[in-house]
Parts: sequence; C-alpha cells; structure tokens
Amino acid sequence: MKWRGLIALFGVAAVVSPCAAYAQKGALPTIGYLGFDSADKSKDLLVAFRDGLRTKGLVEGQNVTIEYRFADGRYDRFPELIADLIQDRVRVIVAATGTNGVLATTKATKTIPIVFAIAMDPVLLGVVSSLNRPGGNATGVSMYTPQLTAKRLELLAELTPGGGTIAMLVNPTNPNANVVVSDAEAAAKSLGRQIHVLKASTDEQISAAFGEIRNRKHAALLVSPDAFYIARREQLAALCEQYRIPATYEWSFFVKSGGLMSYSPRITDVQRQLADYTAKILSGARPADLPIEQPTRFELAINIKTAKNIGLTIPPYLLARADEVIE
Repeated sequence: MKWRGLIALFGVAAVVSPCAAYAQKGALPTIGYLGFDSADKSKDLLVAFRDGLRTKGLVEGQNVTIEYRFADGRYDRFPELIADLIQDRVRVIVAATGTNGVLATTKATKTIPIVFAIAMDPVLLGVVSSLNRPGGNATGVSMYTPQLTAKRLELLAELTPGGGTIAMLVNPTNPNANVVVSDAEAAAKSLGRQIHVLKASTDEQISAAFGEIRNRKHAALLVSPDAFYIARREQLAALCEQYRIPATYEWSFFVKSGGLMSYSPRITDVQRQLADYTAKILSGARPADLPIEQPTRFELAINIKTAKNIGLTIPPYLLARADEVIE
C-alpha cells in the first residue's frame, strides 16, 4: 500500500503543470503586459486577455501574476516601460502595442519570450524569420492583410457613391506607413477613386489635417491603423462629426467612441490568442517553435447615431451586413 501511495503521489506530480509548480513553491510566474493605451481605455481588452488565460487554467493572483504597463498612446514611453518589465524579471512580455511597441520590445530583449499583436507582416519588419517558424524569442498574431485596407475603402466608396477624393490619415512615424499607403492606393485605383494622404503624428497635425480635408472638400476619410490614433479615437470621432466627414477605422472601439464605421478582426479574439500563446510559453513552449497566427473572424461595426449627426443615410443592405450596430 505504501508503494502504491508513493507511485500515485509521483504520478500526480508528473502531470502538474509548470505554473502549478510555481504556485506550490510560492513563486508565481509573472506576465508583463504592455499596452499602447491607458489602463482605463484598455479594460475590455484586459478582460478578454484574462478570460483567455482562465480557459488555460491560469488565474491572476492564484497561479500567475501580471505586471501592467501602459503607454497612454505615447510611443516614446515604450523603452522605459519595457525596461521596468525586464527589471521585474517577468517570464514573458505580452506586447499588445502595435508595431512601434513590438519593435521596441524585440530590441530591448533577445532572451525573454515575447508575445505580440501587430498590424503588419512581422517577417517584413524583421521581427521573426518566418510565419511558420519564428526562430527567435518572439511570436504572436499578425493582423496584416492588404484586403483589410481594400475592404475599408470599399465601404467608404459605398457610402459616397457620388465619387470624390478619399483622404487618408497616416502616422509617418509608424514603420507600416508606406506599406499601408501603397495598399490603399492600389485599392483606390481598382475602385476608380483618388487617395490624398495626410500625415499626422501630433494633435496639432491632426487638427491641421482636418482643416485640409474641409478646404479640399474630400468625400470621406480612411484612418490608417496606428496606436497613436487609437489613443485619440474620441478626438478623431469628434472632428469627423464637426466637419461631417464619413470615416472608417481599424477597430470597433473607434465606433463605440463615436466613430462612424470599422472593419477589423475581433479585438477580443486577438487578446485570447495572446493569452493562448502566453499559457503555452509558461508551460515550456519556445516562441521560436510557435507559428504566427492570423485572425479568422472579422466584424463590421456601424454607429447609426454618428451617421445621423453627419447627415448620412446608411444603406439598409449595409446595416444588414453589420455585426454590430450602435444606435
């Protein structure tokens, strides 16, 4: 009986996960979560991330701890925040930051595992060697596809059938800028429309860009993917309403903040994907061996109230296609 008890004991110990082992020793593994926005504006994302961890058996405060750092929409804060996480000896850094934050994180450490979400081809940026075998200390979710930009432009064209130039707001400090502009120009050409690129990386430049949109009487606005713009989504929505400009955005939370329309992957799905990677790494997997994933579900969100405020009628067929309608 004693031998059977010992065998049973060791059998149980053999299947205890690394995270559970840490909990037994009293030293919980720590996840470093780096966000591009403020803590307050990131609540929904964090709920999805923690839910994703929970489905993998990881519960904050029980068998894992999380150190949070938020850039408040400022790229220049990333190096300092990343250094803090490295000093805290986190087991993995989740860079839910967009391109600039991911590049800053991969530059800061070549040893700590990194899980990222990026709206660009990570191979093209040099973040990983290949999508199937990243090969370094970083892996994650790539949300880049030229079809996303084309779809957002197509939606604007449907809302402005009378034609006219479509303005495109681009942050020139974003490494993705040239690629996104190239995608937009190709898509606009196929639609028989013109694109006018307006560069803005400060609040003052955003205001100036909207003045130019008004003066040139542009038909609509495409806001390119960028963490700086995400952090200023209320400001962008207010300016679009002030100048009565229909606009499409990257994420549905733009629409929840007063923006007209978005077409994107489901951001909560992306957060759960990040949680899945994190759990695998804490259980011993190497980022180098974990293939880059891409979203499989996309959603169209439309704000009816905003449409009314700018004097725009959304076609019924477009409303029928929407996954989320805010009234």
